[in-house]
Amino acid sequence: MSDSKPNIVALMEVLARAIVEAPDEVFVEPFEENGQTVIELEVAESDVGRVIGRHGRTARSLRTILHSASLRTRKRYQLEIVE
Repeated sequence: MSDSKPNIVALMEVLARAIVEAPDEVFVEPFEENGQTVIELEVAESDVGRVIGRHGRTARSLRTILHSASLRTRKRYQLEIVE
């Protein structure tokens, strides 16, 4: 039987690369903190606004997708956008 757990980190990387103008400068780094996995998303300085979006809508959407995808893993994730 194959392991069909979704790769949450890869999902966030694919979504971020689709949003930004410099996809080669997208870096996603997960680490554990207080019982949850924190995913740091770092993009080019000129793309930070694209990832955050107007009034934070894009960032909120990314966090909603992250939460929905993490329900299958029964693990908590948090997205931090590094400026």
